Formats: sequence, C-alpha cells, structure tokens
Amino acid sequence: MKISLILISFFTIIYAKTINLAVAANASEVIKELANNYSKSYSDIKINISVGSSGKLSAQIINGAPYDIFLSADKKYPLELKKRGFGVKDYDIYARGALVLFSTKMSNLELNSLLSKSIKKIAIANDKTAPYGVVTKEALMSLKLYNKLRKKFIYGESIGQTIIFALKAADAAILARSQLKSVNLKKYKEGKNWVDINRTLYTPTTQAMLQLQNGEEIDSFYNFLLSKKAKEIFKKYGYLEN
Repeated sequence: MKISLILISFFTIIYAKTINLAVAANASEVIKELANNYSKSYSDIKINISVGSSGKLSAQIINGAPYDIFLSADKKYPLELKKRGFGVKDYDIYARGALVLFSTKMSNLELNSLLSKSIKKIAIANDKTAPYGVVTKEALMSLKLYNKLRKKFIYGESIGQTIIFALKAADAAILARSQLKSVNLKKYKEGKNWVDINRTLYTPTTQAMLQLQNGEEIDSFYNFLLSKKAKEIFKKYGYLEN
C-alpha cells in the first residue's frame, strides 16, 4: 500500500499541470486572489506568476519566454504581440485601471499641491515602459503640471517599483488604485493618505490579456478571468468595470 501511495504521488507530480502567467505590476495583488479562487476548483493545476512592467514582459515574450497568458496594463502591448504572430486568438479586455494620488506627507491631497516647495520628489511610473506612466502623464498634462513638476519626478520602471519609491524616497506618488490592497499600502487611509484622481483628467487604462499557448488548463483559467466571479474580484481591488 505504501508503495502504491508513493507511486501515485510520484505520477501526480510528473503530470501536474502548470500555467505560466506574465502579469503587469498593477495586477500583482489581484492575480493572487484570482489564482487562489480558481485553485479551489482546480487544485491539480499549478499557477506560476511572473510580475513586471508590461513593456518588459512583452519583450520577454518576443524573446521566447514560455508564458501561457499575458495580462497587460493596456491593450497596446497585446496588440503589438498579436501583429508579430503571438497569441492563439484575439486579446480580451479584463479590467480598466484608475489612478490615485498618494502621500504620507501632504496635508492637501490635490495634484496642484504637488507644486509646493515642500514636495521635492514625486514617484511616478515611467511612461516608456509602464502604461500607468502614460495615463499619469496624461492627467498631469491636463492640468498643465507635467513640465512644471518634471524635475521632481522619480521614475519607476513599473507601477510596482513606483510603490517602493513612494514609501522610501518620495514625498508623493501617483499609483494604481488596484495596489492599495498590497501589504505595504493597505494600512493607509482614503482621504488622509490617498485620493482618487479625477477621471476626467485621463483615460483609465484599458487592460487586455492575450492567450499565448493552447491547452485545456490554459483555456480554463483564461475563461475564468473573464467570468462574473473574476469581475467581482477585480472590482474589489479598485478596478473599474470594463
């Protein structure tokens, strides 16, 4: 009997199914809950999560990284990958992301207050590699603040790196609303440490995902990400309905 149990465990390990995800940094928190929720029904499927900026992950895919599904922070990168021949079908929109102004030092949480001499460093995502950097720039340009504040900027390669700068090196930051539930940020309070940035100032990020490989388990998880349950989880993490 012991030998049989050992053999069963051995073959379970060998034939365990794995899904490899490439996930934009803004979704680093929500993807954990999504994966855990999915695993309640499919405990035999292992989900590996690689997090980074959408630009860097896209470059890795082009260079042969073995990802099965790519969750981007916009639809630009999935569209470019599709044009290059990647993807087993067209991309799908899974969420829309919003921005917040975050600070542990500002008494008046308004974008115009970033001009204050007391605010010396502002953490934002790099618009060259991170879609949230693009919409951050759009919001600041809408108020004609971008060029005035430029010398204060500390650029994060991804919105995730921007959080590190926000907590350790900057006086203020513009972050993804979805990351306020992260371990490092969940203790901070709305109205005191962060506020939503007016959505008329920018276009909320339209976040798309691309299925890169075929497979029953990959199809299953991809479809789960588009399900009603997944939409509820995305909303819980501050995403807007798509």
